[in-house]
Amino acid sequence: MANTGLAEWLLTPRGRYLLAWEKRSVEHVVVDIFGFNAVQIGLCEQDFLHSNRMPHRVHCCIECDTQADRGKLCLLPEELPFASQSLDLLVLPHTLEFATNPHQVLREAERVLVPEGHLLITGFNPLSMWGVRRAMSGNLGEMPWMGQYLSQARLKDWLNLLGFEPRFGTYGCYAPPVASEVWLHRWSFMDSIGKRWWPIVGGAYLLHAVKRVQGVRLIVPRWREKKARKKVMVPVTQRTGEK
Repeated sequence: MANTGLAEWLLTPRGRYLLAWEKRSVEHVVVDIFGFNAVQIGLCEQDFLHSNRMPHRVHCCIECDTQADRGKLCLLPEELPFASQSLDLLVLPHTLEFATNPHQVLREAERVLVPEGHLLITGFNPLSMWGVRRAMSGNLGEMPWMGQYLSQARLKDWLNLLGFEPRFGTYGCYAPPVASEVWLHRWSFMDSIGKRWWPIVGGAYLLHAVKRVQGVRLIVPRWREKKARKKVMVPVTQRTGEK
């Protein structure tokens, strides 16, 4: 199973390197997102919602069918068991790359998010050394190179068609995807210079988008409206004629 295989790969040196950057990046964004319901779909062993303060935070696994998956909430990302417009935040860590139908996953994301709801997506960047490594593997089924890598530009096009407004995108993991932890450490200097000189060729990315609904506007509390009127309707003292 792709989801299980990716979880195991994240325990390798390359996986830990990737996961550390993704968790830092996601937590930096979700800490300032407010609401009531937040859901993470995929990689339920990892908590990408840790820094978020919503009262209801749910971690969902994908296609669970093993003994170890008992007690977990399991689902198909193409068929989310949530009511329409019920979630304030949805996080998809590498969910699209291993989904049967990534378009349908995004359609479901649009359905379950409330207006102005937030969508966070992490993925491997095909325009990077990690993407080159995937091309060299020949897509022979080895994790994580077997995934369908989607560029951030392509995702933005899909999201725009669904009414999402991409708000923030960033890249990370500029070191080459070497298997040795020693060599990953030796190449760590690439993370500092890569962010400055080659910002769009990081091995992974985070994309943050907001669901926009045409015709929806923010309702201002009435006390603000009354306060504004008082400021405008200031009585003017009339001058009386002198005798």
